Amino acid sequence: MNSLRTEDPPLAGLRQRKKARTRALIQEHALRLFHEQGYETTSVEQIAAAAEVSPSTVFRYFPTKPDLVIYDDLDDRMIEAFRAQPPGLSALQALRATVRSAFGGLAGEELALQRERELLMRSVPELREAMLGELARTIREIADLVADRTGRPADDDAVLALAGAVIGLSIAAWFASDGDDWTARFIERIDAGMALLESGFRL
Repeated sequence: MNSLRTEDPPLAGLRQRKKARTRALIQEHALRLFHEQGYETTSVEQIAAAAEVSPSTVFRYFPTKPDLVIYDDLDDRMIEAFRAQPPGLSALQALRATVRSAFGGLAGEELALQRERELLMRSVPELREAMLGELARTIREIADLVADRTGRPADDDAVLALAGAVIGLSIAAWFASDGDDWTARFIERIDAGMALLESGFRL
């Protein structure tokens, strides 16, 4: 029995890595086909064939077609980065450092993937709507994280105001940034906006 227990964590880790590779492979082929054929004219069946999996496997990892574009693992990274911020930082300072850490670490193929996703979300109305819906969910996640850090309830007015302000900044920065250096400009705009919030600016 003890030997089985010692093997469980590596096996679980192996399964998770396999799932992550399958998810990444499906999304890679989906984005390629969306780029080549167009989002609307590309079917889930075509994506499944390209990734050499069944359509049901595609839906297991991506319950809806927009999820093939919307999904990334940045939320998980940002949650981990936020929880790792020094306790002496305010919630806003910790969020600001988290954004710089999560987006600043993107490079190479990962950065190109983000750019491809961003272009699709800008050009396809269904994806823009799905992206905005995802941001609404992220407000709740941020509120929960801030609540844990500050000891306040997640529905506290100040907690909700901060979470809403950060997501509002994200939306404004997303629509205002463009070009090949989109990611860098996006980060700069969010960081500048958070600096203004920290300073208690007035217009």
